[in-house]
Amino acid sequence: MSNTIDLEKAKELLSGFTGQAEQLLANPSTIEGLLQKVERRLKEIPKVGNAASRFPLMLSMIRAYVSKEYTEVSVKAIVTMLCASLYLVMGVDLIPDKTPLVGYADDLAVIAAALYFVEPELNAYSQGRERHQ
Repeated sequence: MSNTIDLEKAKELLSGFTGQAEQLLANPSTIEGLLQKVERRLKEIPKVGNAASRFPLMLSMIRAYVSKEYTEVSVKAIVTMLCASLYLVMGVDLIPDKTPLVGYADDLAVIAAALYFVEPELNAYSQGRERHQ
């Protein structure tokens, strides 16, 4: 097995959680618990590049969407972000986290892929937040 994860593989990993993400979205009261687990999990993942550093913004956008403070985002983008969140906390790893040097590669790839797919909407959300501060 290769220790690298490409965008297509990350997209495949994300799509594996679509059903669960849609179920969460149908029951928004369960989302906050997931987001808190993700925040704890992010503390374990080394900050490499831009991917992990922008994930908290994704979590903020999910919260704003669920609370109806920010609804100018597609459901597809929210589902994509929830899929990435689920991947991080479900304990299903392509590369076990304890593997030296590359253990978090799959987690970072999934985060990077989710950011890539929702980047325009995430940027719009970020700019909107800056205007309201």
